[in-house]
Amino acid sequence: MALYPELEPYAHGMLDVGDGNHVHWETCGNPDGKPAVVLHGGPGSGCTPYPRRLFDPAAYRIVLLDQRGCGRSTPHASRHDTDMSVNTTAHLMADLELLRAHLGIERWLVWGVSWGSVLALRYAQTHPGVVSELVLTGVATGSDAEVELLTRGLGRIFPEAFERFCCALPAGERGGNLAAACNRLLESPDPEVRERAARAWTDWETATIPAPPRSVARYEDPVFRMGFARTVTHYWGNGHFLGEAGDEGVVLRDAPLLKGIPGTLVQGSLDLGNLLGIVWRLRQAWPDSELVIVDDTGHDSGAPGMAEALIAATDRYAARG
Repeated sequence: MALYPELEPYAHGMLDVGDGNHVHWETCGNPDGKPAVVLHGGPGSGCTPYPRRLFDPAAYRIVLLDQRGCGRSTPHASRHDTDMSVNTTAHLMADLELLRAHLGIERWLVWGVSWGSVLALRYAQTHPGVVSELVLTGVATGSDAEVELLTRGLGRIFPEAFERFCCALPAGERGGNLAAACNRLLESPDPEVRERAARAWTDWETATIPAPPRSVARYEDPVFRMGFARTVTHYWGNGHFLGEAGDEGVVLRDAPLLKGIPGTLVQGSLDLGNLLGIVWRLRQAWPDSELVIVDDTGHDSGAPGMAEALIAATDRYAARG
């Protein structure tokens, strides 16, 4: 199954969401079609044109946005004076509600990738009446156990890269939450300290893809690198601002709240997040969901087989009207 053709937005704007923040949004496809909103990953990655092509443009009104502090939204997290205290999961969900009202949408399908799947799940749990379906890939739930896996846990699989990352952190902070330790460096008044910390974080993320360090083009953009590293570590270092819920995390604990919302989980068989079994546990706790495993694929929604599975889901939900 091929991707749908490239298309450009027919409308876009900057939405004032308060706290001095303006969120960039765009709409593509059929203005009278089934509404769907795309939640990008990171946190802090920003939206790209790729997800537009996972929806039939004749059937869907596709909404994309850059979450607070990233992409074309302002102020950007790369600026040291940007207030990150007003960039939390609760703020992002409130932004979605403001955007939905601004666009005159009653209910929408919510599509999320990686961190976007965490945000989508929590949004659906707290605003179930406005979510018609969920399509999620690179599925995560934002638990402390997942953060620990993706930092210290993967250090056992990528020991050289992990040692380089740890050496960039203060010796006295290498035994706790590593994302929080890195974030403290990213909040330093010294720009050289901030830059070294941003580079250390993106080198570690790149190593776990896996790929040679510094091989991902977007990390070579100093603005993207700083904003991304600062935002990811801000969320990972603070439990994704989801609150305490023991080892399983808030999102998995509250999976029964998704009852009545159809959902499709598209997961690569080699996604390192699978090591905790989260996606299987979520599927079991959410009877209205289906799990599609794509063989020989990792944490990449654009990999062979992933796009086909995602398009099959959006096509099927388009038929529901």
